Amino acid sequence: MIFSIVAQIACFAGALCLLLFGMNMLSDGIQKGAGGSLRKLLSKITGNRFYAVLTGLGVTAFIQSSGATTVMVVSFVNAEILTLEQAVGVIFGANIGTTVTAWIVALLGFGFSVSAAAVPLFGLGFVLKYFRKSRIHNFADCFMGFALLFMGLGLLKESLSLGGVTAGILSAISGLGIRGILIGVLLGALVTALIHSSSAMTAIVLTMAANGSLSWELGAAIVLGSNIGSTVDAVMSSFGASTNAKRAALVHVGFNVAGTFLALLAFGLFLRFVDFIVPGLPSENITAHIAMLHTVFNVCATLAFLPFVNQISAATRKIIPEQAGEDDGHYRLPSIITSARTGGDLYSVQVNREISRMASKVMEMFDSACTVFRNPSAIDGECASVARIESYVDEMNVVISDFLQYCARLPSSSADDRRNFTRLMNISGTLEDLSDETCSLMHTARKFIKSGCCSTSDARVDDICDYLELVRVFFEQTCSFFAVGISDDQKASGEVLERKIDRTKHRLKKSSRKRIEAGADVKSELHYIDIVRKIERAGDCVWSMMREL
Repeated sequence: MIFSIVAQIACFAGALCLLLFGMNMLSDGIQKGAGGSLRKLLSKITGNRFYAVLTGLGVTAFIQSSGATTVMVVSFVNAEILTLEQAVGVIFGANIGTTVTAWIVALLGFGFSVSAAAVPLFGLGFVLKYFRKSRIHNFADCFMGFALLFMGLGLLKESLSLGGVTAGILSAISGLGIRGILIGVLLGALVTALIHSSSAMTAIVLTMAANGSLSWELGAAIVLGSNIGSTVDAVMSSFGASTNAKRAALVHVGFNVAGTFLALLAFGLFLRFVDFIVPGLPSENITAHIAMLHTVFNVCATLAFLPFVNQISAATRKIIPEQAGEDDGHYRLPSIITSARTGGDLYSVQVNREISRMASKVMEMFDSACTVFRNPSAIDGECASVARIESYVDEMNVVISDFLQYCARLPSSSADDRRNFTRLMNISGTLEDLSDETCSLMHTARKFIKSGCCSTSDARVDDICDYLELVRVFFEQTCSFFAVGISDDQKASGEVLERKIDRTKHRLKKSSRKRIEAGADVKSELHYIDIVRKIERAGDCVWSMMREL
């Protein structure tokens, strides 16, 4: 008896793990093949709440994971790519999109031999793995994931043939009336939170219902509870994130809890409405009834709350007010939760923002260098400021590079993702080099100024300021290209500007040598030449950054 129970539990656990693994592989495969386009779509959402809902619905239905979509949304809010109002609409749509999995299971999972579909699909995916020179190999995991999903579903169906004792317990729970319904909701929420997949929980419910182990009422309650448990991914992705990201996670939790509460208030009427839509009695076609309930619940909840997007956003701002974080002068990477549910390029979107912040810090250093030659009395304060920023930029480079290396090792990262991570690491390293050059330039400028040779009426100061401005404009253009993209013509014009910087260095050094030959102060001129050389090396750093774009 005990051995039989243990064996059944082990079979169930194995089947569930295979089902979850198949779902994750399916989601990974789709995201590797088309995830970048989907995330670009998410990041370009307008203020139209209906478009946001449709986008969330479409993305979730395509990648087969509302958890992945909500993690993306929280991450984009954290990176300030999406506003809170836009995120609310996407979250609503994601809840509707996740019902597609239930329909796949209800319509395909029990209508034919899963092995008949699983084996050819897995074989097709395995063959596509070898087409590495074509982007189609990124979809290999998609086909293999579908195959494993069907295999897991078939094994789940066999393992969930419950014995008399367990069936009696479920029957007793169903007979408890409202208390049994609440137990079902709690059970659905807990199990979904543990396995991190409302789709898998729905598949379990559909399988048990198809085997006759679950009543219509208890199955419906568990499905409603799974909507609450599905919010665990959004909550986890908001840990340590920005205030707005935490608000987005709160919206997801509040929306699903409130929707479930309203459905429970009219539970009997809700079930009768589903019975009216789906032909036949629940006992005759219970899987279609449960899948329809999942869809109707999420659609009705979205229609009920969609008109109040602005009010919901305002309420979350009151619940989670802005908090000024402690700043001890050290860099900390904002919370970017790596997850098996999301493709690697999601992290590059957020790292792009951090590198933009890094570039703005270096630009502050460069502006300080431009300032001191026009205002020599500020040299001490500007040098101290530049030294602090340079140390901060060094920390940024170390933290960002370590994170990108970690992301490159994630199984969800495609070859394109890894190449992009390498490109971002190179850009981060180049910015750190530029900060070093700027800091070194400031030290030399200090010597030049302290020697008493620097005067605002000195023609050499005008030459240095013009040269610095030339490199500063080059750097500013490169930063804008990093944010919006660069064309071949723009890169060619950058190369022309880099050659102009080189020619200017030679011209200024030649002028300095002539002054030395004419009897000018050698020490002052050597400081001048050193400043010119460091400005030119700063230009080289900017050109290296542009070549990586």
